[in-house]
Amino acid sequence: MNAIDRLHIESRQASCEVHGEYQSRNLFGIIWSHCPTCETIRREKEQAEQAERDRIEKLRRWESKLGHSGIPDRFKTRTLETYVADTAQKKRALDFALIYALDFGWGKQTQGRSALFVGKPGTGKTHLAVGIGLSLMANGYSVLFFTVMRAIRRVKDTWSRDSKESESQAIAALVEPDLLILDEVGIQFGSETEKLILFDILNERYEKRRACILLSNLSIEEVSAFLGERVIDRLREDGGEVIPFTWESHRSKA
Repeated sequence: MNAIDRLHIESRQASCEVHGEYQSRNLFGIIWSHCPTCETIRREKEQAEQAERDRIEKLRRWESKLGHSGIPDRFKTRTLETYVADTAQKKRALDFALIYALDFGWGKQTQGRSALFVGKPGTGKTHLAVGIGLSLMANGYSVLFFTVMRAIRRVKDTWSRDSKESESQAIAALVEPDLLILDEVGIQFGSETEKLILFDILNERYEKRRACILLSNLSIEEVSAFLGERVIDRLREDGGEVIPFTWESHRSKA
């Protein structure tokens, strides 16, 4: 059989009701190719449907992350991009947050780097801390947001006889995330038991080079007195910084 005969066998004229005539190819046995234009449309439709399924799955995973992060609903849209830095001081705080998120996890210089945001209520401490957390989560890091009181209560709850979680398991859950954001530092009673629990959490994170961002409405002197020098010294390592939020509350202006 010559090449011309094989060509006639391997292809033939066919007609599509929508796109007219086309050259059909023999794929296997009695199976022939369909209209190439229809096939292109079908593939594009399948790709679009797969892209939509991927988008929905990505959204589901993101919502699952948010649900497990402990970030309050009110703050789940507080990104670094939506923070309004309308003064030089606010811009410095935002610049720190942007660089912190960008450099997170790059080498030992930034691994375990912590920060302490101190200042009056309503000055944007939680916004920037959550913005950092959302940025890190988008890049695959795990983030947990807790108030100090909730963290201490979680550990204390394990002391009850019917608790399904041990104290070490409760502390491990607070140590495991790549970033732990602890809000409302210093509003607790400040008992020695609470201080020891908080020290255990922060010290274990320090030993494992896991970063923390602590938020407080107290002054740096008051926070230092509450946490103790051992904790403050650990927060300073690996380039840890204190970021003061000294401006007036935006809530009072509103």
